[in-house]
Amino acid sequence: MTTDLNLVSVFLAVADAGSFRAAAERMGVTRPAVSQSIRRLEDRLGVALVQRTTRSVSLTEAGAQLYRRVAPAIAEVGTALDAARDREAKPTGLLRLAVSSIAERFISGPLLAGFCEAHPGVQLDVTVTDEEFDIVAEGYDAGVRLGEVIEQDMIAVPVSGDQRQLVVAAPSYLERFGAPSHPTELPRHSCIGWRPAPEVAPYRWEFEEDGREFDVAVNPRITTNDMWLMIRTACAGGGLTFGMEETFRPYLDRGELVPVLEEYCPPFPGFFLYFADRRNLPPKLRALIDHVRYRGA
Repeated sequence: MTTDLNLVSVFLAVADAGSFRAAAERMGVTRPAVSQSIRRLEDRLGVALVQRTTRSVSLTEAGAQLYRRVAPAIAEVGTALDAARDREAKPTGLLRLAVSSIAERFISGPLLAGFCEAHPGVQLDVTVTDEEFDIVAEGYDAGVRLGEVIEQDMIAVPVSGDQRQLVVAAPSYLERFGAPSHPTELPRHSCIGWRPAPEVAPYRWEFEEDGREFDVAVNPRITTNDMWLMIRTACAGGGLTFGMEETFRPYLDRGELVPVLEEYCPPFPGFFLYFADRRNLPPKLRALIDHVRYRGA
């Protein structure tokens, strides 16, 4: 049996409004038209859905059951239609992003520049931060971080391939002090460490041996929250430092830095664009997600 969904919409309006008159005003039709639609639906179903009095309308048991089952489904249809409409809408407005400082590929320029060129109606506000916080509560549309630290209730889209952290040093440092043969030797070397904030302990360098993960507190001679200071100091022979291979790559290619302990530094899943699990994403965020997917990880 096929039922006219327009009749169902009238029924839902009557149930929500509690009267034929209020439903008619809400829908912009006459009261007799509403009454006729309800009667047609009842005839089609063969059951009374509403109880009419001179002052009000209430649902019968069958009407209440129908309302409980149909109302969520109609709302879902409306959401789907809105989503389809928004996909065709031109992306506009401010898009706020919180990006990890080591997400080199994302913040290096080309990806964001290409997005801005493709979507001139969107303004990007990018905060580079290593603080951990709720992006939704802080008013951000999305964030970019390593996949292993993203909350499980978020949706994540890759923005890079697998990553690897390396221990590196300048050739001049290795000539003077030699290279460690095992990560446990690192505390005996001059190390340049990283921390996200002054009150936080320096990051422990992470390694893997025979499938077992472990970390080392290197007792850094120099500690900073600035990756570029770490790199410049290492290039000057100031010690060993630890970070993303992608960040070090230009210096490795030029021979300014040399990797050590590579056998203890396996790859792991990289960076992801993440955002709240919402059924109807705004066009500006959908555009960024599509752009990231098109560019490839």
